[in-house]
Amino acid sequence: MPLKNLIAELRIALLATLFLAMLLCGIYPLTIWTAAQLFFDHEANGSLVTRKGVIVGSSLLAQRFDDAKYFHPRPSAAGQGYDAASSGGSNAGPLSKTLIDTIRQRVADYRTQNGLGPDAAVPADAVTASGSGLDPHISLKNARLQAPRVAGARGMSEQAVLEKIAACAEGRDLWVLGEPRVNVLMLNLSLDNSM
Repeated sequence: MPLKNLIAELRIALLATLFLAMLLCGIYPLTIWTAAQLFFDHEANGSLVTRKGVIVGSSLLAQRFDDAKYFHPRPSAAGQGYDAASSGGSNAGPLSKTLIDTIRQRVADYRTQNGLGPDAAVPADAVTASGSGLDPHISLKNARLQAPRVAGARGMSEQAVLEKIAACAEGRDLWVLGEPRVNVLMLNLSLDNSM
């Protein structure tokens, strides 16, 4: 290939690289960011929940609630627990002795915390972490089993707490995906607001 042709090809390659860099590293991200800010402002900025001007959490990320007056989220394997910067599961397989022992202990703790008998069935989401370790939802069954503890700690009737669960319940996505559930942060904030 003559040198003149090589220089022409090199010039075309450099121009194409510069054009694609501007398009894919500048124009496209700026367009997507602008559209997100215009049409999905709340979601694009982390779905943050504020109370009295203070950010109390995100409706998309689980956070730790240990107090008896609050509903507890799923366990978390993200970092040291509920760490959004270290999202992920434990990656322990179903035959892992560590995982089996951890779940056995979580089942015993859940029964103790919620005043359940030694043979009471415990929902899987109460003792297993989600893939991200940050799932903000629990099943309705899990919430109903925690209701007596929360009601007792708050000095409320169990029926009033069950009504809060029903009011905060979310259905299946697109009427077919997933299971009915409740967002733990939103349920706990709803209970705090009613006091």
